[in-house]
Amino acid sequence: MGEYVFVCEDSIEGILNGVYEAYAFKKEQKIESHDLLHLATKNPDTYRLFTEYLPLETNAENASKVISTIRKKLGEETYYQLCLAMASCFEEKADAVYHTIVLGLQMNDRQIFDRLGEDCVQKAFRCARASSNEVGRMLQFIRFSELEDGILYAKMNVKHHILPFIMPHFSDRLPMENFIIYDENTNTYGLHPKFKPWYLAEGVEFDNDKIRFTEAEKEYQELFQRFCKTIAIESRTNEKLQTGMLPLRFRPNMIEFSENNSARI
Repeated sequence: MGEYVFVCEDSIEGILNGVYEAYAFKKEQKIESHDLLHLATKNPDTYRLFTEYLPLETNAENASKVISTIRKKLGEETYYQLCLAMASCFEEKADAVYHTIVLGLQMNDRQIFDRLGEDCVQKAFRCARASSNEVGRMLQFIRFSELEDGILYAKMNVKHHILPFIMPHFSDRLPMENFIIYDENTNTYGLHPKFKPWYLAEGVEFDNDKIRFTEAEKEYQELFQRFCKTIAIESRTNEKLQTGMLPLRFRPNMIEFSENNSARI
């Protein structure tokens, strides 16, 4: 018997819709095992023999049903870990999440992520850990700047689509501020109006050249850069350790590593 690969949208909603469609297809076609069904977020470079690739359109209602089932039967913590895994940039994430959900529901195990001996769980755990590590780093490395209209603006460049996990933290810390966090890798904006819920905007045209800092912000940036240079002890510089703690890809968006104010934008 051949296998089937459902090609779904590369998003949490898209992957969970894929899970729903895979279950429905298995029941409809009377397929014996989930092992014959797989999920992917894009078509492969090389197609496998005896495998049918089925493109899917995202259905929010179907995804919502899967979310409800996961929360009810596997718990909030497992759902959160699965979301972290789906936010990662790894190609294996969709299939790993699908088969982890299948295994968790079959065993009725709310601690399914402890079963690292299972290949699908190990892959899902690796995806979730990568996203989680990057979330932890960005909560430390994000630098806000005040614009002339009073909006706080921050820019980040990350591997994984973790902006939805970043926004709740800062909306809780800065409820009285209008702020924007821009993920240049996915061209996604996290927008937070003061005292209102945050939301995401994708594919929005935004002219970075028109960004203008307040005079006070420029002065504080200059003072902070000078402070960082002053406290540094040149004879104790350890570039290898510093790079391990703070990867180079994060630095262009950090004030202390910018040679001038305009370099950050």
